[in-house]
Order: sequence, then C-alpha cells, then structure tokens
Amino acid sequence: MSLRNARVLVVGMGGLGAPLCLALGRAGVGTLGLVDDDAVERSNLHRQILFRDGDVGTSKIAAGQRALSELFPDLRFEAHETRLLPDNAVELVSRYDLVVEGSDNFATKFLTADACAIAARPVVHGAAVRWVGTALAVPPSGGPCYRCLFEDLPRDHVPNCAEAGVMGPVVGLAGALQADLALRWLEGAREVAGELVTVDGRAEPSRMVRRRRIPRRSDCSLCGVLGDSKSNITAIDRGRYIMADACLEG
Repeated sequence: MSLRNARVLVVGMGGLGAPLCLALGRAGVGTLGLVDDDAVERSNLHRQILFRDGDVGTSKIAAGQRALSELFPDLRFEAHETRLLPDNAVELVSRYDLVVEGSDNFATKFLTADACAIAARPVVHGAAVRWVGTALAVPPSGGPCYRCLFEDLPRDHVPNCAEAGVMGPVVGLAGALQADLALRWLEGAREVAGELVTVDGRAEPSRMVRRRRIPRRSDCSLCGVLGDSKSNITAIDRGRYIMADACLEG
C-alpha cells in the first residue's frame, strides 16, 4: 500500500499518540483519523510533545491537528472528538486501513482489540508505565491478539498513572516503536504480526529493546482456534468493558 493513500486511525492523542503521529506524518501517511475527548493539561506538557503552553485548556484533537498541520501541510485529518465507545467502535475502525491504539485504560484497549478483530482491521497496541513501554502488532485476522496476552479486563484495582508514574522519554520511545510496526505493516511486512516490542529504560543499552513473537492462545476468547472459543466474541457487548481501572499512559 502507498503510504500516501494509507488511512490510519490513532486512538488517544497523549504521550503515545503524539510521537507516533509525528512519525507517521514524517513518513508520508496520507490521512490520520484522531480519536480523543480530552483537553490539554499543564501536567501533560513534559511528555505529550505536540502541545505547548498556549494549548492548555484546548482539546487535544484541535491542538494536535494544529501542530501537525504546521509540520505537514499536505497531511489530511479526520477529527473524532469522542472516546472510542461500544456504540461507535466497530463503525469507526472500519473506516481505516490500520488502527494505532495508545489509550490510557484497559477498557479502551480491550474494546479496540475486539472492534478491530470484528472489523478485520490490523491494530498496533501501545502502553507505558514507569520505565517500561510496549508495542504489539495484531493482524486483521485477529490473532495472536491483545487477549492472547492479557485475556480480559482486570477485576481488581490496578494502579493508575498518578499512582504508578510514567517517565516522559519512555512514552516517546513506545510511540516510536508503535509507528515502526505500523509503517512496516503498511509497507507490506506481514511478519510483524504478533511481534511484541518492549523497551526498558532501566536496562543496559544492549538489552534496552527486546523483540519477540507471542503465541496465539488456542483458548483465546477473541482469536482462539479450539472448540467454540473462536466465535466467543463476534459483537461488541457494552458489559464487557465496564470494569477497568485506568493504569497505562495514553
């Protein structure tokens, strides 16, 4: 696929979404769909690198589009000032060739995973907490998928970003890794499917970035291949996404 003709949906315009949008724009991706309903806060500025002091109080979509337009005047935007929700997720991801998810809570992450599998769209998930960032590429066939790693939303309390903390440079690295996987997929490198990349800011330089392939779980409720598990999740049920704590940077 020509990058100029590619349509990419970015879920979350925060610490992950900002650097990956810069990378996608610089690479020549033609259209970015931006999904977020938050406003810029002063506490965001040290890690959400699209924004500046004058953006505080304005929507992240508007501020991000302004910054990206200044750098990439030919880049086309489609603004969705909303969260990805059970009522709009499948329809929204279906409009794009690839989805890149950098949200700040498990509910949105699992919803994105399920919607992309239902709509047969590839997705690159990303997360960062403390010193560790991750990126995972999932093919449109849905497997191996996000649920192969985490199975389901946590039912107990998980420390949120304010409690656990996150280092600004780590989200930049994680966003860049997401962009790398996304661009490789768009350019035809199907071997990235199932690739999990981890960056650990505390590790020795030679071991800071690790790449490995995750296996497809045969009993996964989204992409499993044994018995009836393959068809467990075929539609979005709002009740699946109501019990989650925000815990990962978006």
